[in-house]
Amino acid sequence: MTTARLPLFPLNAVLFPGLVLPLNVFEERYRAMMRALLQTDEDDARRFVVVAIRDGREVAPTATGMPDSLAEAVPVDRAPADGFGPDPIQSFHRVGCVADAAKIRERADGSFEILATGTVRVKLLSVDASGPYLTAEVEELTEEPGDEESGGTSGAEEAGALAEGVLRAFRGYQKRLAGASERSLTTGADLPDDPSVVSYLVAAAAVLDIPSKQRLLQAPDTATRLREELTLLRRETAVIRHLPSLPAVELTRAPTHPN
Repeated sequence: MTTARLPLFPLNAVLFPGLVLPLNVFEERYRAMMRALLQTDEDDARRFVVVAIRDGREVAPTATGMPDSLAEAVPVDRAPADGFGPDPIQSFHRVGCVADAAKIRERADGSFEILATGTVRVKLLSVDASGPYLTAEVEELTEEPGDEESGGTSGAEEAGALAEGVLRAFRGYQKRLAGASERSLTTGADLPDDPSVVSYLVAAAAVLDIPSKQRLLQAPDTATRLREELTLLRRETAVIRHLPSLPAVELTRAPTHPN
């Protein structure tokens, strides 16, 4: 397996391969990380690992957008592991996603505006807090389609069939989330054919809590992820059906993450 040591960016969110993540960075430990990434050669990827913080471990506020009052209320001089306990790795889910920062823009006040894209899943092996920001040794996780079934169906065939079912269920789910235009996968022409890409897009677009999204991220293969998505989509659609006054637009408004 391929291993690497990369900067670690904990968030109250789950990033999936292929998905875009906007970030507002104002804490000094993360500013230092972005300054280091800016030193990377322009031809090389500016990579860092996004990992979800376990329940009850978050100390930095997160909210839709980042009003000035919020930024001013948060201290910017924290040590790398502040808020994550004596053994930081225990505060994080063990499977995260490598992000490639295509855009890093420094503002006049020293904070940063980041636009990153998830690339590959990784498993955290260790976390180091000895530098100006957290780093982690990570192992890349391969994305397998699934196991071959006893009837002779290949993992790829099973994943393909499941992807079709997930897309049908997702369209029904979208119809129930009337007005949820901000995170919709609109028409069939816009949807991918690759089952693994389908599984990640649906996982990111569905309105689910962090533990549910984390389970999808760390699924052992594409078919397993798609099966769980099918169950979740049917369950969520049934819940929405019985809550016709649910304010779907508010539920699907995706926050940027201040750190």
